[in-house]
Amino acid sequence: MTSEQIARGEEFEKKAEKKINGWGLFSSKYEDAADFYEKSANSFKLAKAWDKAAAVYIKLAGCHIKLESKHEAASAYVDAANSYKKISPKEAISCFEQAVNLFSEIGRLNMAARYSKEIGELYEAEQDFPQAIVYLERAADLFQSEEVTTSANQCKLKVAQFAAQMEQYPKAVEIYEEIARQSLNNNLLKYSVKGYLLNAGLCQLCKADVVAITNSLEKYQDLDPTFSGTREYKFLADLAAAIDEEDVTKFTDVVKEFDSMTRLDAWKTTLLLRVKEALKAKELEEDDLT
Repeated sequence: MTSEQIARGEEFEKKAEKKINGWGLFSSKYEDAADFYEKSANSFKLAKAWDKAAAVYIKLAGCHIKLESKHEAASAYVDAANSYKKISPKEAISCFEQAVNLFSEIGRLNMAARYSKEIGELYEAEQDFPQAIVYLERAADLFQSEEVTTSANQCKLKVAQFAAQMEQYPKAVEIYEEIARQSLNNNLLKYSVKGYLLNAGLCQLCKADVVAITNSLEKYQDLDPTFSGTREYKFLADLAAAIDEEDVTKFTDVVKEFDSMTRLDAWKTTLLLRVKEALKAKELEEDDLT
């Protein structure tokens, strides 16, 4: 079955090339070639010959560009990217970029946003956080321009997560605070506010500036008067006190207590470990001086 599909794919591809290289009206020969390329790519896909399918989709995109059908060309690049995703993230990213540029040119900003986000997620899977941030920020801007706020915020939250991982704490804090502020006025989202403020507070703790942490907690109370009654607020306040007292044991106990009630995810744990290591280093430094 597989070899049969590959043979069919190659046959359709040859027919497409013959149309392009033969005589005939410009538009009709590219339309006919596009039809054969479509059939060829489908056959390769059925055979799971992803590299061949992707290569043909790129040729199909070229036909649509000749016919000035940018939307169809962009869609063909997306199909190529989806085939490449199975075997080569780098090639997939390149095809998605072509699609994003074409969708942007014709004003399909929602589609451009969607595939910018997809590129960001591919870079995330490759652990390339700086590049993931670039594309997720672009996606957020495009979604925002179309007033698709929920999708824009999803992208921004990813950016904040990666920024904190890369120790760009002010950037992360700014995003979490901005989304917390937006969410307060939305009945569906206001329950998420304490989580955003907790994340912002943890990023503040990583900056190891107790005054900034205290000021932030006051600011968060002003922003959301209910926050001071939450376990998240108490957690941040107790951690700040432990840092102020330079008490590693107290810090560890506070983390353990919170974790026993609300499991800390890997991202929060990473940040808290950074704070704890800094606290330990300070304690050792002071022991050396005495």
